[in-house]
Amino acid sequence: MSAESARCDRPLVVRCGAFGDMVLLTAMIRELHARFRRPVDLVTSGSWSEPLLAGQPGVGEIFCVRSRKTPYLLSVGQRRVVRGLRRRGIGPTWYCDGTHAAMAMLVRAGIPRDLIVDVAQHPLLAGEHATEQWHRLAQIMPEGLETPPPPGRPLAGGCQLAVSAAQLLDLKGWLQKRGIGTPLVVVQAGNKRTMRRGPRRLAVNHKYWPAARWAEVIRHLRGDLPQHAIVLLGTGPEFALNREIAALAGVSGVYNAADDLPIARLVALLARASALIGVDSGPAHAAAAVGCPQVVLFGRASPTLYRPRGTAGAEVRLLTGEVNGQPNMLGIAAKAVIEAWDGLTLRLPQGA
Repeated sequence: MSAESARCDRPLVVRCGAFGDMVLLTAMIRELHARFRRPVDLVTSGSWSEPLLAGQPGVGEIFCVRSRKTPYLLSVGQRRVVRGLRRRGIGPTWYCDGTHAAMAMLVRAGIPRDLIVDVAQHPLLAGEHATEQWHRLAQIMPEGLETPPPPGRPLAGGCQLAVSAAQLLDLKGWLQKRGIGTPLVVVQAGNKRTMRRGPRRLAVNHKYWPAARWAEVIRHLRGDLPQHAIVLLGTGPEFALNREIAALAGVSGVYNAADDLPIARLVALLARASALIGVDSGPAHAAAAVGCPQVVLFGRASPTLYRPRGTAGAEVRLLTGEVNGQPNMLGIAAKAVIEAWDGLTLRLPQGA
């Protein structure tokens, strides 16, 4: 470590992941924040990371890059992140990406290897959940850290998201504007692969579940909870899918929110919903992080590793299926989802 290098006593975490990955990372952020008693700075990517994590307890400065793989001289974002890290100074760093594409930015910023805990050197343990892996990694201190902080009190396992008063106020106005009453339940039918070009039932879309089955589930929800609004979640490209599902269901009180649901509003909505039914996705992890009970459908992903798990301990009913002996969401029948729903304990109505 150069004597001339600026020092920083705040932990730095590098994780460029999908929406759900960043929710899961809150388990590490909470642990590092508790141990160092300093905000945790982040190097990350994606349009979702900053609106999801900015202002969360324990989160400090967020350095966001669009692509880690673009050649450095062609990447304005990478150069901006490196300048920010140099200004910030060097300190204990946790590298949590599955590839080393982002490591070059740390090297350019002057962060020495002995101040980096690299997840590649601490692989996943058998049967370990993602939040457990991040919690374990947060216990490992860099070799070059001169004065490691003392171990803190054990924190509750799982991920956690706080919802601000501003988020709740925004949600209240949005619900009124769209004529959506409470109580409400939410449904996440799509995922980032759903609306790619070509048929929805592509081999790459292992989280595909037929619209007709979703419609059957929604008809059951309407009969089971006649006073609840049913809100279909998603991003803009999923609006057409939600519209198709709602038309097939043919019941009243179903609202398609995929055209106007930014991250902060989505999290607030999940914090107010009685429950969620959805596929394994970012909103499922966010629901667990705000204590929303749920029924979640899994395809190829490992439920052991990625089961939604929040500190509030909200109930999660997990469903898996098989086709030709292989894990496949198409092997889950609508009846199984309905039975799981009927056994779920709903959260008491939350005021919006």
